[in-house]
Amino acid sequence: MFTEKTVQELAQVLGEKLTNAGLVAATAESCTGGGVAYAITEISGSSQWFDRSFITYSNDAKNQMVNVDPQLIDKFGAVSEPVVEQMAIGAVKNSDADLAVAISGIAGPDGGTIEKPVGTVCMSWYNAHTCSKTETYLFVGDRSEVRTQAIRLALLGLIEAVE
Repeated sequence: MFTEKTVQELAQVLGEKLTNAGLVAATAESCTGGGVAYAITEISGSSQWFDRSFITYSNDAKNQMVNVDPQLIDKFGAVSEPVVEQMAIGAVKNSDADLAVAISGIAGPDGGTIEKPVGTVCMSWYNAHTCSKTETYLFVGDRSEVRTQAIRLALLGLIEAVE
């Protein structure tokens, strides 16, 4: 349905859906470095439906800003479903938002392993009123392409989380 839309168009659709539902979003981003928040705030009037973004690039930031248990990071790694689940929940709990997306991944060109190659990205969408979803993806491309694909998918997932 939204496969051909640009990141900016997806952010516009997200804003319309959040406005119609009376909901507010937040983000907790690691490998995308605020890219989702940037796409959202490119939309005029987004302050009505977007509260804040947590750029949690370091493990300490994940703990300090969105309450990720350091033991989870030690056990599963920063790029893991349990960590992004806590990031998404923490983003909602530490903001005035109703729902959030959390992203942690290995955009490259370095940092990949056999278990978690470059392009591995974990995402979690959390809606305090309805549902949550957590997935791991393997994107192909260079650092910029991995990040762009993650931003696009994060927006699609937020749209789905509103519906």
